[in-house]
Amino acid sequence: MLANRRRRYALHALKRDAEGADGQVDLGTLAEQVAAWENEVDPGEVSYDERKRVYTALQQSHLPKMDEVGIVSFNKDRGVVEPTPAMDDVEIYMDVIHGNEIPWSEYYLGLSVVSAALYAAVWIGVYPFTLLPDLSWGVFIVVAFLVSSLAHRYYTSEMRLGTGEMPPEMERER
Repeated sequence: MLANRRRRYALHALKRDAEGADGQVDLGTLAEQVAAWENEVDPGEVSYDERKRVYTALQQSHLPKMDEVGIVSFNKDRGVVEPTPAMDDVEIYMDVIHGNEIPWSEYYLGLSVVSAALYAAVWIGVYPFTLLPDLSWGVFIVVAFLVSSLAHRYYTSEMRLGTGEMPPEMERER
């Protein structure tokens, strides 16, 4: 469901905009915001064709699929969409990456491999790792994971679905 960028944009806009509008967002407003993000322009600069293309895709394909799995409630006749409680669970599946960053899962995998290699080098007695006591290398590894996890927590707390002006993954997809 989240593999499609347009759906992720729609969820972000819906979560952000539904809070102040009785929980509902007009399909036209949603399409305009998604089209603005896709074309990297302000919503007021979206052309009729850009908006219409997104509107049609949301109405005919994306929103019915998200309604079917229970992430949103889409009333096609009234042209309104609203988030469901299930949308809160979607956020854990969105691995947000900015610019040239790597996903946190790959970062932690790499840190684990480097830590294991470092520990093996210390255990075998490879120079220059023998210059410091074994305990200092253990402390170094623990501190590396601690600092990494604190950084991860800080960055992900700012990238919640529905916060901020543009979708968090927009930087990655440019």
